[in-house]
Amino acid sequence: MLTSSVSPVRAGLTMLLAGVLCTLTGCSTPRRADLHPGAPLAAQSGSEGFGRAGQEIMVAGQLFHVGAPVVLWTDPGGYDAYRVENRFGPLGRSSWETLKASNRDPARYSPRFFRISDKQPAAYHGAGQLSDAEISKYRGGGWDLPGLQRVVDQFVLHYDVCGVSKQCFRILHDVRGLSVHFMIDIDGTIYQTLDLKERAFHATTSNDRSVGVEIANMGAYADGERSPLAQWYTTDARGGVRITIPEALGDGGVRTANFVGRPIRPEPVRGVVQGKERTQYDLTPEQYDSLIRLTAALCTIFPNMPADYPRGPDGQVVPHVLDDSDLRAFRGVIGHYHIQSDKADPGPALQWELVITKARELMPEAARGPRLPPIISGDEPAATVPATPVAPAPTSTPAPTN
Repeated sequence: MLTSSVSPVRAGLTMLLAGVLCTLTGCSTPRRADLHPGAPLAAQSGSEGFGRAGQEIMVAGQLFHVGAPVVLWTDPGGYDAYRVENRFGPLGRSSWETLKASNRDPARYSPRFFRISDKQPAAYHGAGQLSDAEISKYRGGGWDLPGLQRVVDQFVLHYDVCGVSKQCFRILHDVRGLSVHFMIDIDGTIYQTLDLKERAFHATTSNDRSVGVEIANMGAYADGERSPLAQWYTTDARGGVRITIPEALGDGGVRTANFVGRPIRPEPVRGVVQGKERTQYDLTPEQYDSLIRLTAALCTIFPNMPADYPRGPDGQVVPHVLDDSDLRAFRGVIGHYHIQSDKADPGPALQWELVITKARELMPEAARGPRLPPIISGDEPAATVPATPVAPAPTSTPAPTN
C-alpha cells in the first residue's frame, strides 16, 4: 500500500482548505517543498535520489509531481482502465469472451487520433497534419511526451453522479464501457486509470485532445427532477452537513479509514447551467486541494493548456455549451457542459475562479501565461446568473439513488 498525504493549500484558500493537512494514511510521506506540481520526478541516483512518494501522475511513461495523494492503475487498490474484463461483478460474466459475445467492445480506450483513421489534430493545432513518420511512430509505440504536449490542450471536468470513485469506475468501466484518466474521491485521493498518452472515452468530440477527471459528487438537479441529494447529504448531531454513503455501498471504497466528507460550503448551491437553474452541493475541501494541484500539474506539463476557463463578457464562467467554433478554438480547463448541450457537469457549485487562481499560484511563473480573453459569440446569453447558496432542503425527504 502506498503511503501518501494531502498537503495543505497555500495560505488564503479558505480556512477549511488550509486545515486539510496530512490526513491520508498517516502522512508518512511528506510533500517535497522544492517540487512544484508538474515537476518531473528525477530518476533515483544513489542516496540523493527521490523515489516515488505516491503523489505522482504518469504521462507518456514519465512520472510528474502533483503534491496530492495519487493511486496509479498499477498500485494496490487502483482502478485499471486497461482491463478488458469487468472489474466488479461475477467473474463468470466478466471475461473478454462474455463481453464480445454480448457485442460489447472490451476496450474502453484507444490511441489518440487513431480511433477514426482519417481524424487528425490539424483541426485544433496550427502545426498541421501528423507526418507519415509520426503516424508510424505513434501507432507502434504510443505517444511520446513531446508529441503529447503538442496535441493535448483541454482538461475536462466532470462530476460522476456516483458519489464515490469506486462506484464511478464500476459504472464507467463495467456498465457503460467508458473511461476517464482521473477520478478524485471525496477524501481527495486521485486515482489515475490510464497513462495520459491514451484516448479516454469521456467527452465525445474533445476526447482526442483532452485529459478528463471525474470528481466524486452527486450532481446538480433542476426543480422537479429526481434527486438523490437528500439521501447523500444529511445533517449530523452538531448541525453540520456531511456526506452519507448509502448502506448498499458499504464504505464506498474510500481510501481514508473512517473518513467523513463535508462539502466546503454547507448549504446547497443554486445556479444556471444550460438555461436551467439547478441545485448542487459543493466539493469537499480535500477534493478542491487535489483538483487545484492536479490542474496546476497538467497546465504546467502541457504548454498548450492554459490555466484558465471559458469566461463570458461579464467575467463569469460561460454557463452553457460552447458553439462549435469556440470549442475548437478553446484551450484550457473546461466543463463537460461546455462540450455537450445535454450535460450539466461539473455543475453550478464548482468554484472555477478559486481553482484556477490557486492553481496558477502553484505553477512556475514561466508556465502561467496570461489569462484568456472572454468568449464572445452570437448566442451568448444576456447575463450570467451567479451561483448562490440556498437553504438546505429537509433531510428527511426520501430520494432515490441513480
